[in-house]
Amino acid sequence: MPLFPVYKTWDINAVKARGCVITDDKGREYLDLYGGHAVISIGHSHPVYVKALSQQLQRIGFYSNAIVNPLQERLAEALTRISGYPGYSLFLCNSGAEANENALKLASFRNGRDRVLAFKRSFHGRTSGAVALTDNPSICSPFNANHRVDLIDLDDFEALEKTFTQHRYAAVIVEGIQGVGGIREPSASFLQKIRDLCTARDTVLILDEVQSGYGRTGKFFAHQHAGIRADIITMAKGMGNGFPVGGLLIAPSFTPVLGQLGTTFGGNYLACTAALAVLQVMEEEDLMGNSARIGSLVKNELGNFSEGIREFRGRGLMIGLELRQDHPASSTLRDDILMKGQIFTGAAGPNIIRLLPPLCLNEEQAETFIKFFKQCYTSHQ
Repeated sequence: MPLFPVYKTWDINAVKARGCVITDDKGREYLDLYGGHAVISIGHSHPVYVKALSQQLQRIGFYSNAIVNPLQERLAEALTRISGYPGYSLFLCNSGAEANENALKLASFRNGRDRVLAFKRSFHGRTSGAVALTDNPSICSPFNANHRVDLIDLDDFEALEKTFTQHRYAAVIVEGIQGVGGIREPSASFLQKIRDLCTARDTVLILDEVQSGYGRTGKFFAHQHAGIRADIITMAKGMGNGFPVGGLLIAPSFTPVLGQLGTTFGGNYLACTAALAVLQVMEEEDLMGNSARIGSLVKNELGNFSEGIREFRGRGLMIGLELRQDHPASSTLRDDILMKGQIFTGAAGPNIIRLLPPLCLNEEQAETFIKFFKQCYTSHQ
């Protein structure tokens, strides 16, 4: 039976990985600066993570949420402490799309409205409600499109004011930093304006931190750089370091109603164990601080590389390199970096390279990429 094709794939068969290095079946090593869509947060096969999951699997791997799971309480307590969101409650699920679906549902239950404001170039997932908020018509079917969604540009204050005057929204959903959209960060003043309008109109502010959260930008959540607080924060990707886990942090102003939310696999023993191991390593190894430091190094080295980079965007280890479109390398550089330099990077369009490495990336590894990037770009002159 053939596989249903989903992505374009390279002919690379990875058989093991450690830290930021992936090894294929031919013994070739690759520097991982993409982290599998920002999923690998603490590094591949971290010994603390491997040990915790192995030991938990020997005890119990799964049972339903009909019984008490103390690991869920431990995870909620750890997240409260490290995230800076005391008083919020935690709902656990399996993915970022599922987290966003449940956030939208909670918002609509709370104020009885059905219209949502989202942003151009956004990506919130591929399930029905999440994909309706995603600015990509090619993945939104007629069935998905039957939602009341408005899309405006980031940092368009005039459009924001106008649309809030015209409509009463259930929620505004915005990424802390747009990932698939090209590493585009809303300004602090724009996020603050959204917060003010949501408060004034009883609209729920949902911060999608699925890709930009979990220490990637040097703070636990990217929106914390703007000094605002969200009503709901959605998480996934780096939360489990490869084990499927997602979640919502929900403000204390929401009144729980049994049965409104539910999940079969969400918050299972292995998922909670993985998430707890991630937080433990993040704290013990100061990976948020490392993300800020190594991100600054890359920015200092490449931010002024104007002969090749039109714009450097992002924070910490969530970096977007928009290449000059008039340069011969702009459309092939990512492939060249992988095939010639054996370095994984991501893309966000034909001339935007995304760097989303594990947060344990060290200075030597960052310098390896910087050196090869410049060499590869110059070779196309």
